[in-house]
Amino acid sequence: MLQRIRTTIRKDEGASAVEYGLLIAAIAALIVIIVFALGRLVSESFQDTCDGIKTGSGTTLTEDCA
Repeated sequence: MLQRIRTTIRKDEGASAVEYGLLIAAIAALIVIIVFALGRLVSESFQDTCDGIKTGSGTTLTEDCA
């Protein structure tokens, strides 16, 4: 009886599912951080380009570069 309880306690089949879940959560968090960081960088680049077009054309644009 005691041997059966020890065998039941030692089974770790569910541990791998928990480990995969933690790994997926970490990857998802990393993707979110990268998207937010690159989103700002790309937005700033487009804004700089828009500002350069406005000042370099010699005319003032009435439209926004949205």
